[in-house]
Amino acid sequence: MLRNIRRTPFLRLLFTIAAAVLWCSNGFAADSGATTAPLDNRVQNLKQEVLKLNRDLFILEEDLLFPASTQLAVYVSQDVGLLFALDSVELKINDKTVAQYLYTNREQDALKRGGVQQLFIGNVPTGKLQLVAFFVGKGPHDRNYTRGSTFTIEKGLTPKYVELKISDDAAKQQPEFVIKEW
Repeated sequence: MLRNIRRTPFLRLLFTIAAAVLWCSNGFAADSGATTAPLDNRVQNLKQEVLKLNRDLFILEEDLLFPASTQLAVYVSQDVGLLFALDSVELKINDKTVAQYLYTNREQDALKRGGVQQLFIGNVPTGKLQLVAFFVGKGPHDRNYTRGSTFTIEKGLTPKYVELKISDDAAKQQPEFVIKEW
C-alpha cells in the first residue's frame, strides 16, 4: 500500500501531512505537564481529523487503484467437498498468471463449510477475457487430481465478479469445476 502512495504525488503529500501532524501531536502529548487543557483538546481534535483524513485517503487510494470500470474480482468456493480436497488454485487471464494460492487444512475446512475466498482483485481491460483456472488436490480414492476449467467473459464498464465453484457430482462420482459470473 505504501509503495502505491509514494507513486502518486497528491497521495504522498497527504500522507506526509498526516504523518507530520501525528508526530507533532505525539510530541505535545508527551509533554503533558507543561500543556494546558485547551491545548490537549486541540491535539485530540487534530488526531481525530488525521484519522478521518487517513480513512478518506484509503478510500481514495482504492478508487484510484481499482476503478469500477476496470475491476475484476474472482472468488473460490466449494460445495460439500467429499470427492475433492483442494490443495491449490492457479488463475490465468488471457494466458497470464494473475493468482496462485496454496491452501492449508484450516482454509480447506472453511471452504467446505461454505466459506468463500477472494482469489484475485485487479484491473483488466474491457472486452472479451479468457479465464483459465487450474485446480490441484486429492480426488476420489485419494488420488492426485489436476483439473482445468476455461471460461470467456465479456468485461464491460461495470465491475465484474466471477466465482470458481468446486462441487461434487454424485452421479459421476467426480468433482465438478464451474466458473460462474455474478
